[in-house]
Amino acid sequence: MINKKVVLNNSEGLHARAAALFVREANKFASDINLEAHGDRVNGKSIIGIMSLGAFSGEEIIIEAEGADEEEAVERLSNIVEKEFINL
Repeated sequence: MINKKVVLNNSEGLHARAAALFVREANKFASDINLEAHGDRVNGKSIIGIMSLGAFSGEEIIIEAEGADEEEAVERLSNIVEKEFINL
């Protein structure tokens, strides 16, 4: 299992479009994916779970993956949060 802390640097945090993009990418991996914010942990492949975190711009989240492709999953998903959310 590996994890990485990332900061939500887009203006709206984990809103519907950002959560949908994250889930779409997370579901491409065989590994179990989890997100953590404010001490709450949710399934990273669940849009409802991600949106329930209520994570906003400037807040730190932890992306965690466990499985055969965990390193690739964390790298790709953290890249999405750090770079691609800004355009949403």
